[in-house]
Amino acid sequence: MSYRLGVDIGGTFTDLALYDVEKDRIEFAKTPSTPADQTLAVAEGVRMLVDRHGLDPADIDFFIHGTTVAINTLLERKGARTALITTAGFRDVLLIGRQDRPMLYDWRVRRAEPLIPRRLSFEVEERVLHTGEVLTSLETEAVRGVIERVRSADVDAVAVCLLHSYANPAHERTIGELLAAELPGVTVALSSDVLPEFKEFDRMSTTAINAYVAPGTARYLRALEARTAEAGVETDVHIMQSNGGITGAETAARRPVRTVLSGPAAGVIGGVALAAQAGEPNAITVDMGGTSFDISLSYDGEVRHTQDSEIEGFPVKVPMVDIHTLGAGGGSIAWIDAGGALRVGPRSAGAEPGPACYGKGGTEPTVTDANLVLGRLSAASLLGGEMRLDAEVAGRAIEERIARPLGLSLEAAAEGIIRVVNAAMLKGIRVVSVAKGYDPREFCVAAFGGAGPLHASELARELDIPRVLVPIAPGVTSALGLLMADMRHDYVRTVLRLASESPPDELTGRFADMEEEALAQMEREGISADGVTLLRLADARYLGQGFELEVLVDGGRLGPGQVTDLIERFHAAHKRRYGYESHENQVELVNLRVVALANLPRPQLAPERLDGTRTPAERERRGVYFDGRRLQAGVYDRTALAPGDILPGPAIVEQLDATTVIWPEQRARVDARRNLILDWSGVP
Repeated sequence: MSYRLGVDIGGTFTDLALYDVEKDRIEFAKTPSTPADQTLAVAEGVRMLVDRHGLDPADIDFFIHGTTVAINTLLERKGARTALITTAGFRDVLLIGRQDRPMLYDWRVRRAEPLIPRRLSFEVEERVLHTGEVLTSLETEAVRGVIERVRSADVDAVAVCLLHSYANPAHERTIGELLAAELPGVTVALSSDVLPEFKEFDRMSTTAINAYVAPGTARYLRALEARTAEAGVETDVHIMQSNGGITGAETAARRPVRTVLSGPAAGVIGGVALAAQAGEPNAITVDMGGTSFDISLSYDGEVRHTQDSEIEGFPVKVPMVDIHTLGAGGGSIAWIDAGGALRVGPRSAGAEPGPACYGKGGTEPTVTDANLVLGRLSAASLLGGEMRLDAEVAGRAIEERIARPLGLSLEAAAEGIIRVVNAAMLKGIRVVSVAKGYDPREFCVAAFGGAGPLHASELARELDIPRVLVPIAPGVTSALGLLMADMRHDYVRTVLRLASESPPDELTGRFADMEEEALAQMEREGISADGVTLLRLADARYLGQGFELEVLVDGGRLGPGQVTDLIERFHAAHKRRYGYESHENQVELVNLRVVALANLPRPQLAPERLDGTRTPAERERRGVYFDGRRLQAGVYDRTALAPGDILPGPAIVEQLDATTVIWPEQRARVDARRNLILDWSGVP
């Protein structure tokens, strides 16, 4: 037997997807997260699957994990005590930043405090020019003196970021070797390894984050490997990266900054793949869990990536799936601000104590409590009834904290909570669509996460989006996405030269160096060269612009013709993005990139035969509030639905990992892959 296991840890639940390769079958499991030690929930989930399906854990020959350790460490600022070593005169780069205002008209706004305070920033005398030429040599004895000061500071990690080290890393390499020899227990992050790319603040910020989260990430991954081994899983641990690709645990421990959006990236990969299989190439994926709401847009089946992201005010310049994240989840807490306005989030009840209805001691009202009061969730909604919800406690929390202070009925207050959190989510969807030139009406909403299908129809209605797709297992789509990802590694080199003056042989050599590094990395992870696809890309811009566009570069040995093709592709890309091209302006090559991909076996979810249509039997009917009206809605069991089934709204569909709300004048049909497709065709 051969199995592939994907495990995604969320703020409230840990989700598992087990793929039986020989039978092409998928099994799912869901267990409460254990924030104090996340590996406990992983082990419990593995035990559940093993016991439920009677399998041998040694038959799991691939284990892939979506981790939240790096992002949580960053958000909670609980990382390692970290020092910075940089070029003399550049000690304050992290403090100075970009010198722009995060919010132009808010005079009270404050920048995030740097992860590395000024007192732990140290300077060394050296200077490398942007050409790579050494202007001031590095003196070894002077470096030893700085290392002694670092030792006295009692730090756990050191970030090394020297001026123009992307062009010549020799000085950083020397400092790294000396640190390893003098401070053997201290984690060292060199910017020339983490991000060999120009833009000083971005490079220093990314390297600082890597050093800050690395010790905790390494400890977690070691504990995870030990815990899975105890559970009988003998295969190596693999980790999902923010770019939507998979890497080994060892690489993830060295470069954890590349895993900060590990779980959300897996959700996007899964959601886009499922939407494409259902014939929806244009999809807006919405992943609503216990603490966050993640939004991404896919056009023509392509998962969008970005090289420039920001998390909590810190630039993170590594390739990532383009995701817009909000503090809006099922556990988001509703509260009244000083002006008497109802607010929801970003603070969350999390897994402990969780929403008031969980009965774990939570007293503050949350989005989940509001959905329970409105009848959209039932007391037996979660985990197939294994986890009971207390509607009385939920109602009391909303009554005391929201309804009574605002002079509202209980139901009006609950609907108010839903409207407020939906408004935030609608704004986020517009950010990834309308603000970037996309018409939401040309897309479907692919809704997943434990709470996504609860809210998706309302969001689609407000934006005139014609269809909502709810996957077969929405609550564990991120775990399923882990099994749909490829091995992937990204490499970058800065060039900063006019394209017309760039010698083709020099460009070929730079690409070849990165390709050699990529193949060596893949080989270390068990992938032979013939199983690797290499893509060449270039970041280009018109001379004088401050932003770049990514264009494809031909493989093999480059000649003048290929460079000309590159320039023409940039003009075409600029016209697609901005509506014009400017052939009279020169094109500058900023960065060269190589993406290495290796395909892995993945679930296909083969379509079933559609034997006509039918309206399935309702399990029950119950009162559910829609726009201030209490209507009788049919309640259906998702496991009892078959391809071709038609469900008229209003209705509720319940399953182990999620609940789907079908609004009045809306209908749902079950497609050949057992997805729910909700549209506004009216009741048939």
